[in-house]
Amino acid sequence: MKKVIKNRGFMIVEVLIAASIITVSILVAMSVTQKSVYVSRQAFHITQAAFLLEEGAENTRIMRDNAWSNVTTLNSSEQIGIFTRTIIASNVTRNVTTGDIGAGALDSGTKLITVTVSWPEGGTVITQTLQFYIIDIFS
Repeated sequence: MKKVIKNRGFMIVEVLIAASIITVSILVAMSVTQKSVYVSRQAFHITQAAFLLEEGAENTRIMRDNAWSNVTTLNSSEQIGIFTRTIIASNVTRNVTTGDIGAGALDSGTKLITVTVSWPEGGTVITQTLQFYIIDIFS
């Protein structure tokens, strides 16, 4: 009779250990799944932001092709879904002697374009920036 009771106690411990292992395994699997969904969503947002940056650059080139005056006063911001895109044109100075961009006289035929896309991600704001020079090729 004592032997049967002793075996039942051992079985209860085995069942508790097995249940604990299964529970921990399920929790780990759920955590891994949640993290992979977060990483996938983040990668999707980064890809969308890259396309929005390139679209902003193309929009600026089209504006330049229509009229240089469109670019000289460019300072825009727009909301596209969760993304905020800003496009800013800055003045450029050029060394008169060497032609290098930097310190020197104002170059009215060249602008530095900064396209910025930002969006909220996991409690922080992620920002990607694209900078390039654009030249008045039609004057």
